[in-house]
This record gives sequence, C-alpha cells and structure tokens, in this order.
Amino acid sequence: MTADTPITQDVLTLPRKLPEGGKINLVGQTREQLRATLIDLGTPEKKAKMRVGQIWQWIYQWGKRDFADMTNLSKDLRADLAQHCVIEIPEVITRQVSEDGTRKYLVRIAGGHEVEVVYIPETDRGTLCISSQVGCTLTCSFCHTGTQKLVRNLTSAEIIGQVMMARDDLDEWPVPGTRADDRTRRLSNIVLMGMGEPLYNFENVRDAMKIAMDPEGIQLSRRRITLSTSGVVPEIARTAEEIGCMLAVSFHATTDDVRDKLVPINKRWNIEALLEALRAYPRVANSERITFEYVMLDRVNDSKEDAHRLVELIKGIPAKINLIPFNEWPGAPYKRSSGNRIHTFADIIHEAGYASPIRKPRGEDIMAACGQLKSATERSRKSRKQIEAEAGMSS
Repeated sequence: MTADTPITQDVLTLPRKLPEGGKINLVGQTREQLRATLIDLGTPEKKAKMRVGQIWQWIYQWGKRDFADMTNLSKDLRADLAQHCVIEIPEVITRQVSEDGTRKYLVRIAGGHEVEVVYIPETDRGTLCISSQVGCTLTCSFCHTGTQKLVRNLTSAEIIGQVMMARDDLDEWPVPGTRADDRTRRLSNIVLMGMGEPLYNFENVRDAMKIAMDPEGIQLSRRRITLSTSGVVPEIARTAEEIGCMLAVSFHATTDDVRDKLVPINKRWNIEALLEALRAYPRVANSERITFEYVMLDRVNDSKEDAHRLVELIKGIPAKINLIPFNEWPGAPYKRSSGNRIHTFADIIHEAGYASPIRKPRGEDIMAACGQLKSATERSRKSRKQIEAEAGMSS
C-alpha cells in the first residue's frame, strides 16, 4: 500500500448503492454486507452467498489483495470487483524489533492518523496486541496511551487489518487451497490491549473479531482472543453474547479511592458494580477464567493489605491475576514496585488459590511494553506536573 492508495471507506455505513467515485473496501465487511455489495454489482441473489464464501477465503484465509488472483470467480466478476472495490489494510510506517524479538509497528489509517500494534513471540505462541481507537477514551494515569486524547474509533477494517498486516510481515498466509496449521502458527493469539477501550467501540470490534474467528477466514479460536476492558459495565455481558472471546479487566486497585485515580472510569462504575457484572458474566467458568490485570505501582497499590483485599473482592469469581510490573515512560508519575513487593503480593494471591503470574516486560527498549503505546504524531505535549495533577498526585 502506498501514500497514493485511496482512503478506506467506513464499511459499517456501506450504502446499498455503490457511491459515486471512490471504491469500497471489502476488508472489515460482515458476510451480510459483502453479500449486499455483490448484489449491487449485479451478482444474482441465488449465487451471492456462494460468491461471498469464495471471496472471503481469498481475503482472509489466503491473504490475497488482487482480484485477478481469485481464479474461481468469473472474469466478469473479477473485472467488476476491480472496478468498484479494493482490498486495503493499514499501511506500515515503521517497524521496530526489540532485543527480545518483540515487534512494534506504527501503522497509518484513513485521515493520516496512526496507531501502534505489537507482536510478542513466545515459545508456545505468538500474541498480537491490537488497537481499537486512535488515542483513548479513558485517562488512566499510569498508562502512556491514556495521556493521548481520543481522536476517533477504528473501523472494523482497520482493526482486522492490523491482524492481516502482521500476518503479511510474519509471512504466514497459507498457500491457496490449503488451511492454516495451528501447530505452526506464528500469530496464534490476539489481545485487544493496545490503544483504546474496546468496549467503547463495540460494533467495530465485534465485527472484526468475528472475521478473525471465522472458520473460513483467519480461523482463530474464540479462546485465543482476549478483550481487555477498564470496566465498561453495560457492555460486559454483551461481549460474551456477541463476541464470545476471553475477558480481561484492567483492575489495578482494591479501593474506590485509589481506583478513581488510576482508572477514572471507576467514578462511573465502581468496583462493586464492576465485580457484580463479572460474577454474572455468561461465560465465566473454571475453564474460562476472567483475567484481572494488576499493574504494580510502588507504594500505591502493592501492599500486603492490597493483596488480601484483592483476594476478598474476587472471591467466587473463577479468575487469574496477571501482575504487571509498571513499564515506565517519559513523564510517568509512578515508579515500578520493587521485586520483593511484587513477589510478596504474588505469594499472597497464590496461597489463596489463584494463579498469579508476574508478567515479564517485553519490548521495553522500543517502548512496546504494556501501557507504553502512543503514536508519535498524536503525542500530547504534557509536562510531568500536568500528568501528576491529572493523576491526583499534586500537593
């Protein structure tokens, strides 16, 4: 994709009739939307469903971007598609590789905006951390992304396009006519833990993840996709019903007073309301535990008392607690908890019967670690004093 590539259209507002001028991006469309597009192009309704399945496989299973490659379509249909439609994904602007193998991509989307995407290789999996918004709706004081104001939601095309972009870079599209081998996948997991709050962009996230899970598409199991929310309570049950993926919660505190400062959405839906929604989560079970993410901030939320309170708060919820050593960034108003305090905290959680892995920071040398993402062109010009004031730390 080049700087001259036509701007991607928001496919969620695709009209029944083709627009005058411009082309429609097929990436990110639901099967129903793609069927409507083909009918508008003249495909008979009786054949539209079959054609959707064929095009779907070419785009999402085999990664093809040129309609001429879709050899099981008629020449006339391929010509019509090339005239009226495109297959576009976000453009990679920069690609950085950490000493530990982590890859961070800065990608450009419609309007010239940029978001960051991170691929984390491990011995038994490869996890892609994708973004759902340019900037963030929330203002979590420990998160670098949270200091960047929300610009806009990403479209479903821009969300699933991040996955397609990473598969391009990893060179793991199957040969046409074959299926992906789960045992050799380099990109085996997706986490919606990049820039933005996914549940404030629910429909686009849902449609993109449906494509990722489609058995004729990218073919990831729903249990290999984890959506992380800061606590948008009204959308939590809907996540289970309409997406069905695994759920993670950015928890980070055991009292409302502290969580109000760290995760300001707590002022709208406090800890009690959030936990009530999690206990009622339709998919919660020992086999599908909710992950509680807990960033370890020195002398803020890392005491023994905090650990014991956390155990009491989540009692009765099948859960694991990911302890995340704070990843510092320029101007950050917090420091990482000491190793001793983190391990003491973890031991208390573990003794109560919960898994409490301590996340190993990845990609810190390229600012790709948890909480560090922030697109260069959208950076907020805030001083440390301003950041501390917003975090409730000013004297």
